[in-house]
Amino acid sequence: MAVVVVESPAKAKTINKYLGPDYTVLASFGHVRDLPPKDGSVDTDHEFAMKWEVASDSKKHLRAITEALKTDNELILATDPDREGEAISWHLTEALAKSIKKDTKVSRVVFNAITKTAVTEAMKAPRAVDMELVQAYLARRALDYLVGFNLSPVLWRKLPGAKSAGRVQSVCLRLIVEREMEIEAFRAREYWSVAASLRTPRAQVFDTRLTILGGKKLDKFDLETAVDAEMAVQAVTSRTFTVKSVEAKPGTRNPAPPFMTSTLQQEASRKFGMGAKQTMSAAQRLYEAGHITYMRTDGIDMAPEAVMAARDAIKDRFGGDYVPPSPRMYKNKAKNAQEAHECIRPTDMFAAPEKLRITDGDQRKLYDLIWKRTIASQMAAARLERTTVDVASADGQVELRATGQVIQFDGFIKVYEEGRDDTADEDGARLPQIVPGEAVTLAAGGQEDAFAKAAADEDAVIEAPATGGLRRHAAAIADAAGAVLGQQHFTQPPPRYTEATLVKRMEELGIGRPSTYASIVTTIQDRGYVTKDKNRLIPQDKGRLVTAFLSNFFHRYVEYDFTADLEAELDDVSAGTRDYKDVLARFWRDFSAAIAETADLRIGEVLEKIDDFLAPHLYPAREDGSDPRICPACGTGRLNLKTARSGGAFIGCRNYPECRYTRPLAGENGADDGIPPEGQVLGIDGGDQITLRSGRFGPYVQRGEATDEVPKPPRASLPKGWAPETIDLERALTLLALPRPVGPHPDDGAMIEAGIGRYGPYVKHGSKYANLPDVEEVFTIGQNRAVEVLAQKQQRGRTVAAALRELGEHPDGGPVQVMAGRYGPYVKWAKVNATLPKDIEPETVTLEQALALISEKAAKGGKKPAAKKTPAKKAPAKTAAKKTPAKAAAKKAPKKAAARKPTASKPAPG
Repeated sequence: MAVVVVESPAKAKTINKYLGPDYTVLASFGHVRDLPPKDGSVDTDHEFAMKWEVASDSKKHLRAITEALKTDNELILATDPDREGEAISWHLTEALAKSIKKDTKVSRVVFNAITKTAVTEAMKAPRAVDMELVQAYLARRALDYLVGFNLSPVLWRKLPGAKSAGRVQSVCLRLIVEREMEIEAFRAREYWSVAASLRTPRAQVFDTRLTILGGKKLDKFDLETAVDAEMAVQAVTSRTFTVKSVEAKPGTRNPAPPFMTSTLQQEASRKFGMGAKQTMSAAQRLYEAGHITYMRTDGIDMAPEAVMAARDAIKDRFGGDYVPPSPRMYKNKAKNAQEAHECIRPTDMFAAPEKLRITDGDQRKLYDLIWKRTIASQMAAARLERTTVDVASADGQVELRATGQVIQFDGFIKVYEEGRDDTADEDGARLPQIVPGEAVTLAAGGQEDAFAKAAADEDAVIEAPATGGLRRHAAAIADAAGAVLGQQHFTQPPPRYTEATLVKRMEELGIGRPSTYASIVTTIQDRGYVTKDKNRLIPQDKGRLVTAFLSNFFHRYVEYDFTADLEAELDDVSAGTRDYKDVLARFWRDFSAAIAETADLRIGEVLEKIDDFLAPHLYPAREDGSDPRICPACGTGRLNLKTARSGGAFIGCRNYPECRYTRPLAGENGADDGIPPEGQVLGIDGGDQITLRSGRFGPYVQRGEATDEVPKPPRASLPKGWAPETIDLERALTLLALPRPVGPHPDDGAMIEAGIGRYGPYVKHGSKYANLPDVEEVFTIGQNRAVEVLAQKQQRGRTVAAALRELGEHPDGGPVQVMAGRYGPYVKWAKVNATLPKDIEPETVTLEQALALISEKAAKGGKKPAAKKTPAKKAPAKTAAKKTPAKAAAKKAPKKAAARKPTASKPAPG
């Protein structure tokens, strides 16, 4: 028998079904080793030697493989067919090296789909682990480690509040931040268009747009104002028109190629709003179930047998007209053929979505998308007819144009059309019969709906027709008959990235690879650098600060070209044309020098540079034209970027401590809360002004002003859910009065207090706190209710879970019990808790089994309870208690202890 190792249990289950009883299929559960997250894991002084560590969770999986190999003399590594899969196979061979017998045959097999045919064919073609792919993995892993563990500490020291920086994630973050800066710097430009509805002699209506005015072709910005548009509308309404020309051109539309990783992520985002991580998770499960081919690929080519199967499925389902004369062959766009695989496609072309009956919603939608795209990619082209009609006035001063499109044969469109990121219109709808030379007239009411909609969108007041018969409002001008419409437009800023458009841009720049797109986009969101709102990625202030820091002090390493060139070098490593250690050496030489240059940087210098870099965002122009850096509170100090002791940054006045004005980074008015920079006066209480203000931690109320005698006047933050516009003097005073006395506790007479703290609303008695479910209860809770809440909290703290079963006494004394835990049943002895394996039920576990589990748990470093005291003549109780468990362990397993002793002093393997 042979032992086959794959990454996941789901994959193992499917493959085991195909291989039968002659094979033992086990899962490694992903990577079994990694670089430990500490300094020195990559030794830059000794040719970038790497010190690997087996993950604690992976040890039991390696033990299972080792046990299986005791009786089987063949190991087949069947991990995924990409660089990461090759790396997992290499790690397994390294981690199992001491356990594998000399006569054990070790081989590597790959398959692009988990089908019986693909798996059995792969078993007939074993090979060795591809060390060129492994070296490409080693280079990437070392680079990511060197950047992360050298650049992140610089960020922590020089930019308080920053979390970490990654090699590719930082470049990706720069893309998002720069797009946001483009949007903020954008200034909209006004322009107008003119449309007219015309009627043929056969009473058929069609829409046109103005293309020539005054005998000159109109450009986009030729009609800049409402006055220009009004003149254009009058020019159209005052003329009669004849059809100048009708031109019909045949055309074809070809299908999009089948999916690769990036295009699958883009299309799933466009059509379903699925994120990259969500898409890849669903695709992984479809692959492991044997429904689709491998989902991390740069390739768009399809296996010849799959192409022929697709053609057969098309003919069977749609008829011979939908099968093109010859198969469509798509060229592989991958730069590195060794890391490219076949496109993402169904493993069975005849397995239509409705036949599979996939229950999971994400998987079902994604399979439907993949099947349709694959089938469409081998279908006949759509045949179209595009028609252009030009209509001119008798004097040739005004021309209008209509465009239309007719689908004569739908071809692949019958199954699938690719989504679009823009909203540009197609060539238009079908046009009626139009004959050159015939007269056409203005069609009354044809533009009426568009005019009314423009007014509704702008909430505009429509002016009654004046001289000339035109109707106007702020955004449109129409003739009295509603046949001609001049409409206002504004240029739009570039859109924020979605995950789909970001992946597309990264692909265009050559940043990242199929296996990394999803993790890159997820990481920058997990770190709080970017948030997602309505599927759009928005950089947060923390992300802007990191980008500003890196752009100023590590500019080269966030350049798009540099990152793309480095990716290309890593591709060369996997192709075997470049030494990975040379790549690492060149990178480290320059990068370590850049790190060293920042050693003497003061935080003040860093903040000054970032302040200048982010100035357009931090200090937007004011409507009155005044200097946006002048403090709005004192009127003399200048605003600048500051850091808080707790981490993070804010804007403050340089006149501190005389002026204590602060605000968050985002916006002149704080977080757009509508509070004036100087604060809003709510009223007077006891001679003190009570004001509502906006600080770097959000809105708050304050009593009086800061003085030398009272440098920190009483303040209270607005509770969550309290909008600033709802705060009046009465509510402000209730906040400033907190914590409020509720009444004496009946047990000791000590005063119970209610307040709002760091963790929300609470009641307090002495040093004991109990949370309240609703912030409003802080102001209304009475003595009886407060005593009840405190008693409930105390009772919960005293609750001790009852044992499910008593198994008996431990040899060292004390009961052994079966307990019900939050994460499942476990056995307990003194302070040692050992989880019950899934194959042992709490009702059937024996004392012997429990003792074995407890012993194993204690040996792994769990708390070892003190043993019973031995007779007084042997040793002091403390010494006896300390030594007894160790002696007992040595007595039970002398061989194991002897074997482990010398390895404890060995350095970590290189």
